Amino acid sequence: MDIETVPIHENFEDTSLELQELYAKKTAYQRQEKVSPEAFYEKAGIWAEFGKIICISVGYFVESLKNRSFRITSFYGEEQRLLIDFKELLDIHFNKAKHLLCAHNGKEFDFPFIARRMLINGIALPSKLNLFGKKPWEIPHLDTLELWKFGDYKNYTSLKLLTTIFNIPSPKNDIDGSQVYKVYYKERNLKRIVTYCEKDTLAVAQLILRFNQLPLLKENEIIWVSSGIEENPII
Repeated sequence: MDIETVPIHENFEDTSLELQELYAKKTAYQRQEKVSPEAFYEKAGIWAEFGKIICISVGYFVESLKNRSFRITSFYGEEQRLLIDFKELLDIHFNKAKHLLCAHNGKEFDFPFIARRMLINGIALPSKLNLFGKKPWEIPHLDTLELWKFGDYKNYTSLKLLTTIFNIPSPKNDIDGSQVYKVYYKERNLKRIVTYCEKDTLAVAQLILRFNQLPLLKENEIIWVSSGIEENPII
């Protein structure tokens, strides 16, 4: 899975004065002295307190005796609605112990960001995101970044770098994360962002296959499902 986020408001001045002050304090270290909070506001989407989710793309493997496939769908648009739909997907179709959530840098970004935005929107956490009281080995999350580190905590390795060295088609052939703010607020092109998010989701799946020495998915094995929850997904 993968998520895309943007600042809650298009412009810094659209936020309340209190939140402007809190954002200035929150980002003081990252901005350094020469960059104002206003100039740094495009980055606000990386913090759940100042950003919102505009797309969650998910994919899952389906295997039968004859073939395998990978189904991808996305939830996008108004944040509270997409979070509710995503929660229903987890609660109804992916609520068993065997089901794991997987993302690149998901433990540091995607999973906590979704959980925080759900709580801010008054949505009860699904079991897959409710980590209160759970021991580390009970947490149903996989992270391709963590798997690649092999216990090494010194370096961050991007999804683009990993797809390149493993000869996986790059998901960054149109836009990258730094351009999402502009595409969303200036171009008003959410569908372009959804496509990018889905490509990242597919890239994570391909990376998992590479890690397990399995063949990559072929085009005829990838099923793009319209936004929302399938009526009867095969799991």
